[in-house]
Amino acid sequence: MVLQHVEHEDLENIEEFFSTSKFEFTKIKLFKNQKIPRKLENFSMMIVLGGPMDTWMEDKYPWLIDEKESIKRFVVDLKKPFLGICLGCQLLGEVLGARVLKSKKSEIGFCEVKSRKHLNKDKIFNFLPNNFEVFQWHSYEVKKIQDKNFKILVSSKSTDVQLFKYKDNAYGMQFHLEIKEDTIKKWLKINSNREYLRKFISEKDLSKFNEISVNKIHIISGLCEILVKNFSRMISN
Repeated sequence: MVLQHVEHEDLENIEEFFSTSKFEFTKIKLFKNQKIPRKLENFSMMIVLGGPMDTWMEDKYPWLIDEKESIKRFVVDLKKPFLGICLGCQLLGEVLGARVLKSKKSEIGFCEVKSRKHLNKDKIFNFLPNNFEVFQWHSYEVKKIQDKNFKILVSSKSTDVQLFKYKDNAYGMQFHLEIKEDTIKKWLKINSNREYLRKFISEKDLSKFNEISVNKIHIISGLCEILVKNFSRMISN
């Protein structure tokens, strides 16, 4: 099951790499007020995508209430495989008792992150390098984690919680491993996205934002492919 918050933020490479296996996706377009199925136990995995809204915007996006309840039930009660990306990462952190707070510094574009000691023992993300570049687009982050079942796997200079796991079934990933070569260009066609970027990036730099390094995307795609293979094994088991 995939919970989608806006039309232009989709699974991208995750769907492409999963398509080589036997799994099928059920996409719930929350922005179109599609309802999350009640029988969550019928699904082998839940993926929650990114979006421009924030976790606290329940008045503007009332479907966030049901989404949070469904995430918690899937992860805590059913103990099934879960991946939250960007906003999905923050939603997972919030329902598990962490705080989602405004970042001191927004991270937008390609940023270097660093693996933490717990990563080597992880069955899903242990393939990640010690230092690597990822694509970011966020101004809020998961903070003030109290639960001992949380393990921080990857951090950056600005954001401590770039990737975390909860027990052995749920992961929150603040960065985007799913992007393709045309993903960022597609996002920048959305006027609201361009207006948002103007708060942080000059018009001159904004025009350069489309000049994406093919090599960087190729490396990120390779990481995404391994990630999907690892989740496939997890689901099959």
